[in-house]
Amino acid sequence: MPQIVKNALENSPLILFLAALVAAPFVISNQYVLQIMIFIGIYVILAQSLNLLNGYIGLIAIGHAGFYGIGAYTSAMLTVDMGAPFEVAFLAAGLVAGAFGWALGRPTLRLEGIYLALATLGFNIIVWLVLLNWNGFTGGPLGIKDIPRPSVFGWEVDTRIENYFFVLAVVAVVVFTMARLVNSRFGRALVAIREDQLAAAAMGVNVTRYKVQAFVISAFYAGIAGACYAHSVRYISPDSFTMLESFILLAILALGGSGNMIGPIVGAAILIAIPELFRAVSEYRMLLYGLVLIIVMQVRPQGLFGGHHYDLRLRLFDRRQRKAYRGDVFLPPEAM
Repeated sequence: MPQIVKNALENSPLILFLAALVAAPFVISNQYVLQIMIFIGIYVILAQSLNLLNGYIGLIAIGHAGFYGIGAYTSAMLTVDMGAPFEVAFLAAGLVAGAFGWALGRPTLRLEGIYLALATLGFNIIVWLVLLNWNGFTGGPLGIKDIPRPSVFGWEVDTRIENYFFVLAVVAVVVFTMARLVNSRFGRALVAIREDQLAAAAMGVNVTRYKVQAFVISAFYAGIAGACYAHSVRYISPDSFTMLESFILLAILALGGSGNMIGPIVGAAILIAIPELFRAVSEYRMLLYGLVLIIVMQVRPQGLFGGHHYDLRLRLFDRRQRKAYRGDVFLPPEAM
């Protein structure tokens, strides 16, 4: 059998899934459902960015909404106040969020456990307070309105279907680059730090440097998600970047499972869709939201797709990863 046919058969579930995503807006006539799918895509980007920290390197960070807000406000202010092209503002959103990730990571990543969690939570609170109270710079409680739609190299994203495909393209790029990253030598170093930090350091891994780099990359992706949100909704305010958003991201990873590429996608799809499905009984939908999490934690504490062997299901672009894992046992690069 030709190799190209074998590869197609091995990745047929992934191909069918991608085909369904592309066909979805032409089948779904309800614009509200399509908007929910756009939000799911944005939260997939956010969950993947947090997964790099919580899942692959084992850092407990619960202030990711801060980077999300920084990216959203950076892109919105550049396009609204300065008239910058969307491409420049979009990239700047990730770079500015990454710079804040570096500034936060350098002094705090020597902390561990609950102390690091509190530091990142404090960062989220500070960002939210700045966005809320700096009226002359961020617009304060009124936020920023009339944010222009995305415009990518001459392509004007005018309709909701076009916005869906724009977000889907960004999600595809993020998942692609993240998959390549975590299956590289850099990703294996992160897993080594997560499994045994002292052993990784003894093997020559610069633990602090890898932690800071992972934090910067994670913040960069969160900033990109913020830019997608700002230009999709066209209005932002501090209420969209509170601590609740950070806890929702943690819940997504808890439900879908961390330390793999599939869990954040499934978790975002379920936890963003469920509250919308039960919006008619809004007084009970948060109760149902928590009930789903409790059931999953009781039945499968590692999440629906917990365990690093689920990375093999994607088989995206690095076939050597088959040799990198034996079940849930991590093997160093020398063993590949």
